[in-house]
Amino acid sequence: MNEEHLRLCASAEWAATVENEILPWALHGRELGDNVLEVGPGPGLTTAVLSRMVPSLTAVEVDTELAAALAERMAGSNVEVVHADATTMPFENARFSTATCFTMLHHVPSPELQDRLMGEVRRVLRPGGVFIGVDSIQSPEWWELHRGDTCVPVDPAGLRARLLRVGFSDAEVELSTPAPPRRFRFAAIC
Repeated sequence: MNEEHLRLCASAEWAATVENEILPWALHGRELGDNVLEVGPGPGLTTAVLSRMVPSLTAVEVDTELAAALAERMAGSNVEVVHADATTMPFENARFSTATCFTMLHHVPSPELQDRLMGEVRRVLRPGGVFIGVDSIQSPEWWELHRGDTCVPVDPAGLRARLLRVGFSDAEVELSTPAPPRRFRFAAIC
C-alpha cells in the first residue's frame, strides 16, 4: 500500500468505520465459530475487533513488516499472526470454522491469484464453513487512494461465479446502499 493508503487504514476514523459499519454489515448476524481465519489483516484494525468476538483467530498477512507489527501488538492474546501468502497457506485442510477477508482482495495482483486465494480459503474451511468478506467498488476517489498500489478491482457481478468455480457450494454477493454503492459484501459456503 502507498503511504497515504496505509495511514488511512491505520487511522481511528477507519477503525470506527470497521467496527460500526463494515463488520456488522459483512457478518450479517452470522456466528463465526471457534477457529476463525482472517486473510490480509494489514494494520490489523479488523483483527482487533474480530479478536473480541471469537475464541481463536489466525491472521495471515503477506507483508513482512505489517505481520511483525501485528504479531507484536497481539502477543498474549487469542490471535496468532502468520506471515504467509494466502494463495499458498501453510494450514491443514478443514482447520477453520469461518474465514474473513475485509477490503483486501483488490490488493491481490491478478484475478488468477485472487481465485487461487479463494480456493485456498475453501481448502482450509471445514464443511459448512463460511467465507465472509467485503471489498470496494472502484470510483475515481478510490483509484486516487490506490495510486501506486497493487490494485486489481474485483467485479461484484462476477464474484459469485468465481466463488462457485473454486469449490464453494453456494455464494451470495450484495451491493451496499444507498446508490451509488461503495462496497459489496459476500458470503460463500463450503
